[in-house]
Amino acid sequence: MAIRKPARWKSTDEALKAVQVAFDVELSVMDAVRTAAFLNEVSPSDQIRRLLQLPTAERPKRPRLTVTLGSEDYALLAERYGLDPEDRLAIKEQVTAELITFAEQHPALPRKAALRQKGKS
Repeated sequence: MAIRKPARWKSTDEALKAVQVAFDVELSVMDAVRTAAFLNEVSPSDQIRRLLQLPTAERPKRPRLTVTLGSEDYALLAERYGLDPEDRLAIKEQVTAELITFAEQHPALPRKAALRQKGKS
């Protein structure tokens, strides 16, 4: 008996077949791609897709920073913040606050859109 998928899942079939590809290149190539991605306000992956003239998705709905944290990382962060290692939400809130403090102390370069506006005035 074949298992029937809900109609809303059919659009995920292609995404499930996609494969992440890693490129072993010189540091200068990585720097060039990352710099172009930063200046174009896209992810390095989208910058590579643009370079290869492949389609890219529209802007993410929620731009965000990501990091992979394992159990040991949560234990270290819990100790750092004086929290229970199992209270991952509280740890996430503390990390978010630390990222905001970092941003306040290290102002980002002006965004490309802001630079374009300055050039027009």
